[in-house]
Amino acid sequence: MTRMTAMMRLAAAAGIMALAACTAQEMQDPAPAMSADLYTVEEIAGGLVHPWDIEFLPGGDILVTERSGALRRISGGVLEDAPITGVPQVHAEGQGGLLDVVAAPDFAASGMLYFSYSMGEADANTTEVWRARLDDGALVDGARVFTADPLRDTSSHFGGRMTFLPDNTIVLTLGDAFAYREQAQIRQNHLGTIVRFNPDGSIPADNPFAQDEGPAAFVLSYGHRNVQGIAWDPQRELLWEHEHGPQGGDELNVITPGANYGWPIATDGIDYNGARISPITSHDGFEAPRRVWVPSIAPGGMAWYSGTLFEGWTGDLFITALAGQALHHIQLDADGAVIGEERLLTELEARIRQVAEGPDGALYVLTDDAEDGKVLRITPAGE
Repeated sequence: MTRMTAMMRLAAAAGIMALAACTAQEMQDPAPAMSADLYTVEEIAGGLVHPWDIEFLPGGDILVTERSGALRRISGGVLEDAPITGVPQVHAEGQGGLLDVVAAPDFAASGMLYFSYSMGEADANTTEVWRARLDDGALVDGARVFTADPLRDTSSHFGGRMTFLPDNTIVLTLGDAFAYREQAQIRQNHLGTIVRFNPDGSIPADNPFAQDEGPAAFVLSYGHRNVQGIAWDPQRELLWEHEHGPQGGDELNVITPGANYGWPIATDGIDYNGARISPITSHDGFEAPRRVWVPSIAPGGMAWYSGTLFEGWTGDLFITALAGQALHHIQLDADGAVIGEERLLTELEARIRQVAEGPDGALYVLTDDAEDGKVLRITPAGE
């Protein structure tokens, strides 16, 4: 049994126990807001254009992607005026553009960065992953790693979050392109899936459908709507994801290889015309979520917290909310059951796009704005 398979079997068992611990009413109750007196918010950088992701580099530099296609660097605590050059051309329309940036585990030696972004044109686009080496102020030796199949003709639901797993494989989240939600049930394409591949773009031999021909060989899980949060939990050996519902039915899930997460057949989602997407909220054969938000909070990003700067928060999840304009602290027990939730940063009245743990143990968040997106550092009051 591979490490990947053993880890995911553990996740599936924990998921059943967690779901049994909560009722539908509890899942719909809004989380309480945490007092702003308990933490300090410091602005690190401002004036960003729809910042989407943040990455910390050895030596102290911070990278921030802007959805318009710019890669910005904060060095010595100051946002550099000139973007880093060599970024691939992106299709910056609607929800698309330059998305995630992730440093390779051996970045200190290799200087390698991985990017997700939307590529193509209005009538033929998709999510792609590209890698390059950072050489001072430029990206060099760039190469395409993965291209989601098929091309679509919409500007929504690209997914785009990435993370490395302990076995050095990469997980990439994708979306259903909004107009093709039924395709999320067909794993022979990448619409509404999470995919897994090696750093060179090849297919891991232990992928659940590795023996299938075509796009299915990359698929780790399917039946998703638009996954924009992914986080590896080394304490419990769980892979967490969250995804957007429409006006309701946002989900927090644990990913099991080969599993079907139900969209659009089984969902708590409410469509934009007010109708239910489906009369079925759960069914045999579909993985059940750990947490459902009705109405939608529009979750944008997620981080698993390993630090000790915030007392009692080690091992918990943090999820950003765009429509909900908050940072959600998800408290977990030893098995990964959701046992509590509270909202931070509600006083900012800002769309929160991404959250990450910094090397200093502080939480860093990105606010989503077309002209003045910010990088904020969150620490306990009095630190």
